[in-house]
Amino acid sequence: MTFVLIHGAGAGANCWDQLIPHLRAEALAVDLPGRGTRADIDLSTVTLADCADAVRADIEAKDLRDVVLVGHSFAGVTVPRVLNLVPDRIRHVVLVSAVVPADGTRVLDQIDPGVRELVEQSIVGGVYRQTREGAAAMLCNDMDDATAASTLDRLTDDAAALLSETVDLSGYQRRIPFTYVHLTRDLCYIEELQQRSIELLRPDVADLDTGHMPMNSAPEKLATVLNSLHG
Repeated sequence: MTFVLIHGAGAGANCWDQLIPHLRAEALAVDLPGRGTRADIDLSTVTLADCADAVRADIEAKDLRDVVLVGHSFAGVTVPRVLNLVPDRIRHVVLVSAVVPADGTRVLDQIDPGVRELVEQSIVGGVYRQTREGAAAMLCNDMDDATAASTLDRLTDDAAALLSETVDLSGYQRRIPFTYVHLTRDLCYIEELQQRSIELLRPDVADLDTGHMPMNSAPEKLATVLNSLHG
């Protein structure tokens, strides 16, 4: 079994660094186009299809099978596309407070109106750019000062396509196990929206008493959920 970790908006593969040492199986953290190992790609050109293709490429490059696909936050709209690209390689999907809008809509149509206004103001020229102050309010409410600073130091710009492109969720119709990690103190993807995602997918649900970034604020707790899938 291998965990393949897909980050959310404003992050890169390094957002998983605190989690990986606690996992009891191999883990591959993917950089989506425009950051980290793929920083040479112009973010303003990146599409949701490009994001899924990057995950597929990394999985196939290592010939990974028996994959537990873990998607955080906005990765909820990348994961189903990956399922359509490499269905025979995926054994389980774990969604960590992941955005799952209605099929054929945009992420922007589904998020909390107060958050949506901040997000829309953060999109310029096809690039989504969070302010440090805004990110701190949404992401770091359960962190001590050092953990918050480390989290905010890793923020990166992102492709507006994650938010503004029409989603294709057909991959979620595949007959594989799904687990949704519900975060009870999440101020970014709030309770109502997490419950809407859960209602759409009807997955197994694991509750964590954390904010939006448990891989940073409570990596051992998140690892416990993931490690329970081993074997």
